[in-house]
Amino acid sequence: HLPPTTPRCGGLLTFTVCLPSLLLQSYSTPRGFWSHHSGSPVIQLRLAGEKRKHYEGRVEVFYNGEWGTVCDDDFSIYAAQVVCRELGYLDAESWAPSAKYGRGEGRIWLDNVHCTGAEKSLAQCESNGFGVSDCKHSEDVGVVCTQKRIPGFKFIKNHANSDEGMTVQVEDVRIRATYSHRKRIPITEGFLEVKDGGKWRQICNEEWTEMNSRVICGMYGFPGEKRFNTRPYKLLAKRRKKNYWGFSVNCTGNEADLSDCKLGHEIELKGNNTCEPGMPVVISCVPGRAFAPSVSMGFRKAYRVEQPLVRLKGGAMIGEGRVEVLKNGEWGTVCDDNWNIQAATVVCRELGFGSAKEALTGARMGQGIGPVHMNEVLCSGFEKSLTDCYFNRDALGCSHEEDAAVRCNVPAMGFHKRLRLNGGRNPYEGRVEVLAERNGSLVWGTVCSDSWGTMEAMVVCRQLGLGFASHAFQETWYWQGDASADAVVMSGVRCSGTELTLDQCLHHGKHVLCPKGGGRFAAGVSCTQTAPDLVLSSQVVEQTTYLEDRPMYVLQCAQEEHCLSSSADKADSTSYRRLLRFSSQIHNNGQSDFRPRAAHHSWVWHECHRHYHSMEVFTHYDLMSLNGTKVAEGHKASFCLEDTHCDEGIQKRYECANFGAQGITVGCWDTYRHDIDCQWIDITDVKPGDYIFQIVINPNYEVAESDYTNNIMRCRSRYDGHRIWTYNCHIGETMTFG
Repeated sequence: HLPPTTPRCGGLLTFTVCLPSLLLQSYSTPRGFWSHHSGSPVIQLRLAGEKRKHYEGRVEVFYNGEWGTVCDDDFSIYAAQVVCRELGYLDAESWAPSAKYGRGEGRIWLDNVHCTGAEKSLAQCESNGFGVSDCKHSEDVGVVCTQKRIPGFKFIKNHANSDEGMTVQVEDVRIRATYSHRKRIPITEGFLEVKDGGKWRQICNEEWTEMNSRVICGMYGFPGEKRFNTRPYKLLAKRRKKNYWGFSVNCTGNEADLSDCKLGHEIELKGNNTCEPGMPVVISCVPGRAFAPSVSMGFRKAYRVEQPLVRLKGGAMIGEGRVEVLKNGEWGTVCDDNWNIQAATVVCRELGFGSAKEALTGARMGQGIGPVHMNEVLCSGFEKSLTDCYFNRDALGCSHEEDAAVRCNVPAMGFHKRLRLNGGRNPYEGRVEVLAERNGSLVWGTVCSDSWGTMEAMVVCRQLGLGFASHAFQETWYWQGDASADAVVMSGVRCSGTELTLDQCLHHGKHVLCPKGGGRFAAGVSCTQTAPDLVLSSQVVEQTTYLEDRPMYVLQCAQEEHCLSSSADKADSTSYRRLLRFSSQIHNNGQSDFRPRAAHHSWVWHECHRHYHSMEVFTHYDLMSLNGTKVAEGHKASFCLEDTHCDEGIQKRYECANFGAQGITVGCWDTYRHDIDCQWIDITDVKPGDYIFQIVINPNYEVAESDYTNNIMRCRSRYDGHRIWTYNCHIGETMTFG
């Protein structure tokens, strides 16, 4: 359809970039295909459908007074580009056939659409002609546009949207704080402005509602809106030159973004007299407790709700994760059937965040454990808690492969501006440099690496928005940092792992103490987007515990490896040790393989097991009294890590034999059977009674995981001097002993 010298926009071979200005070019064309002159029919486009974000959806065309759809026959990425640009987006990412966004209604306006990518409107592309189609609505086409809007794109409203609600389409939105509030972090109050046609404009407040404010607050990471003093804003508005946007806005309040709200009627623009006797819209939002505003550099500690019913797990960033619900004292997950942005937004607001950016399905934040508490969740969007939403109590057959997750809008706190990584080979690693106050001015400096470990690195990676920590480094001489930032400005850092910023962790404050000095011993990190998540099968432990009396003469190897209590050192070789035996089955439920930190050359040969162990301390085994004191000398078990079994369709990658690569693949598990040496606790010296049997995996946080709270398993144990009963085994914080 183009002259031979013209490059195809967005083509795979020419790599020609098509900017909006190129859309103004015109070419001579065969009659009846398309043209840039007024002969082209005027159409209006919109994106519609189910389970979608505002920049994707079923393509709908308004022509001849009614809305219809487009058939997927011959549709291409070039046609998707034309659609997206006509809607004001910079480009198209992809397109989807076969009614991915649900079946439309009414006419199928266009079929066999052929575009080059350079057309200004879908109406200019070659097709069978309007209304000529042999398609069904099961073939309705959809597109995914880039989120970026075309700079200066002016939203033009015509007759098409008079009867059907069009959504708001603007380049950008902002809350513009007054001068006195500008230093506040986060900004929670100010004039609302939208960018359209390249200019920032105010919105008239005459028809503005609380529901509109609720949506804006949600976009900015705030759970709700609040009342405010209008007087100072009225005075400011009188003095300022105003530039109003030409439309009102109609939100229902459960939209996740302003671009999901319906466009109201057109407003008559009369210069400074527009919107008389009203004034520009002002937004005032309530921040979640973790983001309470503060003028100073220090931020408040993250707030913990007393007894939350909902929590997020397995997410790298603040405000994202797998959704878990507390029911009858046990945490469980939510099945992703019907999981949508409304339900996700209820979760986000309940936890003190804004509306949801994404409702994620298919265990995108890793698989949970325990029961699946909710399925086919249906929320209106206004519930106070996810537990108030309707759900199907009878729905069975949901596995953890369908665990629902969310990504929430969170306030712009500027956390990432007060920390940086320097000298690494890529943006995900480097020496940690922090912004600290010294003698009244802000300077960059390093962090002392004494006590620096995975938990501290986790907080750094989260603060920078770089995901999880993969390693914490106590020496960084191989990374050339900024020489002006060599001085140590932070020491004694100890994090619990839940903090939002490094300065929320315990540290020495202004009195820095770092005997090793900074320089080559400055702290460093490397970050990663995904992490493993190890979980012990409590069921297997419960089913395999038993007692065995074993003579000392067959336990020599185990004694050398410190698997027996210290009284065995003086024991006669003909005496017996009483061993509490059990199997360990450790699953990797995360999103990347669990790999030992130690390299091949530093692995240790273990004569008892006849293979190399890549982790010297992989588990702790202990028997404790009900008040938590150790009664049996447990031991620290070293492991060779391998894939014993895998879920269906997953290949084993790691094995211990022949000095092979060690690790646990995602979807696989490593089983240490009860009949292997050291797979026990020596209880020879323990008196009869009630006890707690505890296993901790990866206890020193040597390898980074997305969730450490599920690395601990506790069981109740009753020992009568002859037999032992193990019951009520639970993982992590789900356990309560009473």
